[in-house]
Amino acid sequence: MHCPYCKHSRTRVLDTTHDPHGGIRRRRECLNCHRRFSTYERPITDTPLIVKQDGTRETFNRDKLLRGIQIACAKRPVSAADIERLVGEVEASLQSLGKAEVSSRVVGDLAIEGLKKLDQVAYIRYAIVYLGLDDLRSIREEIDHLLEG
Repeated sequence: MHCPYCKHSRTRVLDTTHDPHGGIRRRRECLNCHRRFSTYERPITDTPLIVKQDGTRETFNRDKLLRGIQIACAKRPVSAADIERLVGEVEASLQSLGKAEVSSRVVGDLAIEGLKKLDQVAYIRYAIVYLGLDDLRSIREEIDHLLEG
């Protein structure tokens, strides 16, 4: 592991924690500049191909999902760790399906359900794009559903 500050190749692991999805977070210290940083390791497992609405297929892109959820959670009291956990849960759910291909709708449904539990305003922001809520009436109906349940 190279230090992100001085690029030195020798570091020391100070602390290791495991998350429920098999990832490992390590707190490290550079032996050259003595600065500390964290790394996150996760196993590389097969995720299914994502079949988009137009029929094209693409590999699952964790970063793309992460960006979308970060945008929905912008300026909301949602921690980066909670966002990362949600993305990890979506990815783990896709892997556990054991299918070679899944609809992009499945990814969106998993993300939107997680956001509903995480932050309702972020959920509405994501729903406006994902569910195609294109007028105030449909947005209000979705908010009313949230308030009822």
